[in-house]
Amino acid sequence: MAQRNVRSALALALGVGMGIFAGRIGVLGAKLTQLMIYGRRLPLWRSPAELGMHAESVEFFAEDGVGLRGWFLRASGDASAPTIVFVHGWPWNRCGNLAGQLPIPDATVDFLEPAQALHAAGFHVLLFDLRNHGLSDAHPPVTFGLHEARDLQAAVAFLRTRGDVDSQRIGLIGYSMGANTVLYALPQIQPIRAAVLIQPVRIATFARNFAAANLGFVGPFLLQLSEPFYRAFGGPPLNAIDPTGAAALAGETTLLFIQGDGDPWGSIAEVRQMAEAAPRARPLVAVPSSDRYGGYQYVGEHSAEIIAYFREILG
Repeated sequence: MAQRNVRSALALALGVGMGIFAGRIGVLGAKLTQLMIYGRRLPLWRSPAELGMHAESVEFFAEDGVGLRGWFLRASGDASAPTIVFVHGWPWNRCGNLAGQLPIPDATVDFLEPAQALHAAGFHVLLFDLRNHGLSDAHPPVTFGLHEARDLQAAVAFLRTRGDVDSQRIGLIGYSMGANTVLYALPQIQPIRAAVLIQPVRIATFARNFAAANLGFVGPFLLQLSEPFYRAFGGPPLNAIDPTGAAALAGETTLLFIQGDGDPWGSIAEVRQMAEAAPRARPLVAVPSSDRYGGYQYVGEHSAEIIAYFREILG
């Protein structure tokens, strides 16, 4: 009888534990599905003024009417200058990413420090929020580069209306979804002479790895459940978001791909395939890392190399 009672107690404890586990995983899965569809309104957590830079608030519109907002940091001097555009990842904003605002382990990725370095080196800098992020308009769902490419097209068109911008000397820095955005937009925004692509992704691979890393062994199963909800809101099939084909259409743009070698969410082999598909690509930069965020830090930690790269190509 005592042994039976112990077994019953153990079964009850296991059942309660599994219920709590399933409940927590279910809530996290629901939050991540919401992020897939709606993005996130992460507040602007830094200001260029903190680093002694004057920022012009700018607004422009994508071809489908989505309002986009950002900062233009004008280089000193009267002559037109080259411009570098930062294109953020999911679910960040024009400042980058502030750790602790998401329901997953993350790290701070600051755009304003490398923007300041570029600005001091004589470049204009444009930082803006993609649709469904920051202060730009909502237009769900997030499409991880496909529709966001319209936002980058609008940003480049805006720059080319400015007399202080050399329209032939525009460079791009894209992170993750932003790197996908750059690749999808490039055929429509030429001439773009140089771009830095930090950890672009095939979304089916990223989503599968992301789900497994953050939701455990049930992650891939929950992903199968969440994708129909994503599709119901107008999202494309996840396996259709593969910028490798877009990389092959990059034309005369010189591309520099950067990827963490220990990134558990992405795939260095797939990023290497993107680089090999591009007509003009430098050797892939493999960043020693044990997580996704190690690769994201490269631009901030190697701003001198990034400045040299853009100076070499843009002049």
